[in-house]
Amino acid sequence: MSNKRYYPIFILLAVMQIAGCSTPSERVILLPRPDGSPSAVVVQLKAGAAVVLDRPYMVAAVTKNEIRTVQADEVAINLRYKELIEALPASPRSYLLFFDFGDTQLTPESENIVQDMLSDIKKLPAPELIIIGHTDVIGTDDFNDELSRQRAIRVFEMLKPKGIDTRLVSTVGRGSRDPLVTNKKGESEARNRWVWKPLEGWARKSMIK
Repeated sequence: MSNKRYYPIFILLAVMQIAGCSTPSERVILLPRPDGSPSAVVVQLKAGAAVVLDRPYMVAAVTKNEIRTVQADEVAINLRYKELIEALPASPRSYLLFFDFGDTQLTPESENIVQDMLSDIKKLPAPELIIIGHTDVIGTDDFNDELSRQRAIRVFEMLKPKGIDTRLVSTVGRGSRDPLVTNKKGESEARNRWVWKPLEGWARKSMIK
């Protein structure tokens, strides 16, 4: 059983088969997020010792008994791990689609986004999608749960005639939970009538909200 535990947020793990306890057997490298937002990862030995990588291109060299860290730079990492980095899946994409009040009709602006979304989907060899519907806080929880589900299904139905493999698409309704904008119960908020759809290729999942 491995002597190490990893809690990844956004990392590249390179395994090196080298004998000897003093030589690093594994290296964990924190890569930057595509959007530049902060990320971090905890690397921990089963014995308890742990370090936090919280800067892009920070490296943890892991042996059986210790973890040593060093700050690398983008050029050095890209040169050393060029083939691994090029083999990484494309970063997931997501799309926000908005609806008319109390309805499953997309706004005109969102209709245009759907066309861009379909174009992106067709470029991926095996896209996986999760369509997540939402509502504002007008109405009962039961009504909003069903409306959010119908909004997700509405987007799903738009994919079927476009040649998208719908076996790789799932739909979820979240009702008035997870609002984009916080507002009081009973107040209408157009920005909370949405669908989120992350899109990924190969082994990653994508959603539409």
